[in-house]
Amino acid sequence: MASTTSPDRIKDLTTVLARQGILIAFILFMIGFGLVSDRFLTPENLMTVVRQSAIIGVMAIGVTVVVLSGNLDLSVGSMLSFATVLVVDLHDKLGAAPAIGVMLVATLCIGAINGFLVGFLRLNSLIVTLGMLSAIQGVTLIYSGGKNVDIADQETTWFAIFGRGEVLGMATPIVIFLGLAAIMHLVIAYTPYGRRIYAVGGNPTAAVFSGIRRNRVVFSTYLVSAFCVGIAAIILGSRVMGSQNNVGQGYELLVLSAVILGGTSLLGGSGTIWKTVIGVLILGFIQNGLLLLGFPYFAQWIVTWIVIILAVWLDVAAKRGRLFSPIA
Repeated sequence: MASTTSPDRIKDLTTVLARQGILIAFILFMIGFGLVSDRFLTPENLMTVVRQSAIIGVMAIGVTVVVLSGNLDLSVGSMLSFATVLVVDLHDKLGAAPAIGVMLVATLCIGAINGFLVGFLRLNSLIVTLGMLSAIQGVTLIYSGGKNVDIADQETTWFAIFGRGEVLGMATPIVIFLGLAAIMHLVIAYTPYGRRIYAVGGNPTAAVFSGIRRNRVVFSTYLVSAFCVGIAAIILGSRVMGSQNNVGQGYELLVLSAVILGGTSLLGGSGTIWKTVIGVLILGFIQNGLLLLGFPYFAQWIVTWIVIILAVWLDVAAKRGRLFSPIA
């Protein structure tokens, strides 16, 4: 009897870990760091971590939509540099509102180029966005002349509300992050558009035969990703009131790590916005917890690597129905 029930129990455990493993890991991290550091679970520290994670979180929401469609977007780091430099530089020239508008239009144009190349020309998304990463960084350096930019009148501009202000007693970046996550969760989970994204990512051929315009769906996901980068740039530029021309360097890896930690399959068709939010928070709390415990900064990368490997392992285990592949 034990021999027949044991495999079933292992399969059930694998299923639970695959579906809720990221949430379990998040709870364990919070409990573990809370036990060894009395400052970790204080309200001030928790809000600080969420506020600092908001920029990565907003970008990760957009990248999650792209990955759900079966593609990648590695250009978001350089796009963030370009968008932040542009909105800060235009702030003193045009005013806050026009600067935001021009920046969003420019960022959406970059997303449209990515979407056209991947969606309509069917080019490999990894190659397209990796090339775009270099191209946008070059454009940013040309535009800024290799110099950093700053807002002159930092004390009176209403632009500061996005990065330094509060809404109903909560920091504005947190409100924007969680509000955007809630909206995108509803769109992806409960609308025909969201179902088309899952269909395209899960089985592109079947989606096309079902009458879904794959090229249009993929194109739109890159617009969503670019829009999220634009929102992140507003938060970052408002918080710093200036920008370095390479401020977004490395963000693409952090964002993709958060998406993977959230359980979104790189093959497409599987994942949720809310689990990406949890993945973002795990990254933030890992960094914060290790720093509070006195570990050097680079230790977070090692721990993050371990967590990502576990997340990918659980995802693969769920698909094959066992924790370990059979020995050939």
